[in-house]
Amino acid sequence: MRRLLDRFKSTSPGDTFSEREADDEGFFSTQFMERPETSRAASAWTSRALAVGAQSLDPQVGVALLLKAWSDDTFTSLMGEAECDKLRAHLEFVTVPAGRELIVQDEKGDYALVILEGLVAVDRVQPTGERARLAELREGDVLGEMSLLDAGSRFASCQTLSRCSLVIITRSALDEFAIEEPRLGFALMAGVARRLSLRMRQLSARLGALLTAG
Repeated sequence: MRRLLDRFKSTSPGDTFSEREADDEGFFSTQFMERPETSRAASAWTSRALAVGAQSLDPQVGVALLLKAWSDDTFTSLMGEAECDKLRAHLEFVTVPAGRELIVQDEKGDYALVILEGLVAVDRVQPTGERARLAELREGDVLGEMSLLDAGSRFASCQTLSRCSLVIITRSALDEFAIEEPRLGFALMAGVARRLSLRMRQLSARLGALLTAG
């Protein structure tokens, strides 16, 4: 900012518009070149994708599956082709074979996954190594949303029970949406929050039933 003010102060009245314009163009282009690289930051998903043997899914197919899975969401159902193009550019779509650990309990995570096709088990691993099945999630459900939102450790492990198609939502992708496409960012967050709320209600109902029975 100081450099910018100094340049305005040092501009003499006799300078022609073309001279100042050319000089300013060079100055501003230099400022943008000096800014830190804003490319997508590395995510924990990068190493996890290698570990599970994730294969790229055609973004055209991935977005179509996402719109189908979230067809009951108002904001998603109203998306046009322009918004779909932006989703294809910002999100990652993959397929993962059966028997792969998408999320590992107690690890730090900065990504969530939306199931587009397939079945995923959510297990709480006990100190003995046994796995207590908490849920089985399918098309439209979200995995890992709590760690995506609060940057905490994973509460449970998630393993594919069949070949799955998934969309990966990383924290850096959400940051990009917040800056560049806030409407799309809100639509994604609304979809994630709605499913998190539904899951919490189901958990509360189960706890209530257990307390009543006891």
